Amino acid sequence: MNQKAKTAISPRREEDYPEWYQQVIRAADLAEQSPVRGCMVIKPWGYTLWENIQRSLDAMFKATGHINAYFPLFIPLSFLEKEAEHVEGFAKECAVVTHHRLEAGPDGGLVPSGKLEEPLVVRPTSETIIGASYAKWVSSYRDLPILINQWANVVRWEMRTRMFLRTAEFLWQEGHTAHETREEAWEETIKMLEVYKTFAEEYMAMPVIPGEKTPGERFPGADHTFSIEAMMQDRKALQAGTSHFLGQNFAKASGIQFQSRTGSLEYAWTTSWGVSTRLIGGMIMTHADDNGMVMPPRLAPSHVAILPIVRKGEDPEPVYAYCQQIADAVRAQCYDGRPVEVVVDRRDMNAGEKSWEWIKKGIPVVVEVGPRDMAAGAVFVGRRDRARNERYNQPWPEFAEGIAGLLDEIQRALFERARDYRETHTREIGDWSKFQAYFTPANNERPEIHGGFAYAPWCGETACEDRVNKDLSVTIRCIPLNAALDTACSCVACGSPAKQRVLFAKAY
Repeated sequence: MNQKAKTAISPRREEDYPEWYQQVIRAADLAEQSPVRGCMVIKPWGYTLWENIQRSLDAMFKATGHINAYFPLFIPLSFLEKEAEHVEGFAKECAVVTHHRLEAGPDGGLVPSGKLEEPLVVRPTSETIIGASYAKWVSSYRDLPILINQWANVVRWEMRTRMFLRTAEFLWQEGHTAHETREEAWEETIKMLEVYKTFAEEYMAMPVIPGEKTPGERFPGADHTFSIEAMMQDRKALQAGTSHFLGQNFAKASGIQFQSRTGSLEYAWTTSWGVSTRLIGGMIMTHADDNGMVMPPRLAPSHVAILPIVRKGEDPEPVYAYCQQIADAVRAQCYDGRPVEVVVDRRDMNAGEKSWEWIKKGIPVVVEVGPRDMAAGAVFVGRRDRARNERYNQPWPEFAEGIAGLLDEIQRALFERARDYRETHTREIGDWSKFQAYFTPANNERPEIHGGFAYAPWCGETACEDRVNKDLSVTIRCIPLNAALDTACSCVACGSPAKQRVLFAKAY
């Protein structure tokens, strides 16, 4: 009888994908549930990953002329009410502060007291509070553009949460810019979409499809919303970043006006754009396998784990000294503009358990060193992007000198594997019956991994978009940029003449 090889993560992806995802997070020690419902504690390994995301993105933002600032966590309710569509879109997710102190209650407990004159909303997004500052800062066209980003936390009171993908509180960055002309704001919107695409593909090794959201999927209050969409290993789509062209809607609500070059009083044109800790969830679901996390080297908290292997009763010091010599030589190398990060794991524990722990954490390279390796002047190398039985011996100076090239090779391999997976599970579909079959699981009670991405013609009508969502739980992820369409095509849902070729998928 053929038996499946034992894996570090149980269940496997194909057995129970949602539970597999949670187990990968736990095994990699990335995060854990908080005592506060819907929130999470990001543990050091996971937070270092987020810091690397921050560092890389922040450099990209500054290279495009943006600077950082910080704005209040609390937003007066009246600010949100100024932009009706915006507040309607977020109303059900808002956490609201109504009192400013606690007092002892009759039963000895604490009760809220000191009712606020105006309720304060805990930041769900910052367009309105930032707009209030911009209205004070701008009086002339000479004050524009304003190109600001902030790193912050936000609260959206989600009822059904999943770590990193959807939590009540999460970390993110939000860029907010104000411009003299529509053309400048439009250029900014597309530029930041391209920044996100570049980051996702070149740093996260996660291929994405950029495009515009349909009117039904737009950010509340925006004129246009653009996103990058990635395929996860359960073939669902993940919206990994958004860039919004806000037009003059928020400028009018906040009073961001300036004297133009001709002397007239005009409203500014604004944008906003953001990504969040959801990117970590996307990284897990793009690269992790049935043995745990797999880290793209450009963002990994550490690049190499060196594991001294010493038998019980043997003097460990010679092996430790040998490992330190290797670590120093590896740290002297640079990868992606920073020294290679090395961990020498001297913990007194079983060598096999120690090795599996680093595999589950997803560190790109694991090096095992024992007395025999030391005698041979070698190391035993394992690449996380390959099967564990593909490890190999290499002279340690050669390993140290070539580490940057090895990390770069792993980075490229992860991207290519994810891109090939997406292409394998992407279809061009123009027939409704084939479309239904593609997105219908064989077992509705316990759906298996099925479907994928489908490019299909759409008439542009909301009714067809809603029908597909209601019947199949499928949404239009985006209208891909520069998507070509045969003018003779018919809408996949209703058969009317199609106006656009769009990307359909089930999604998070």
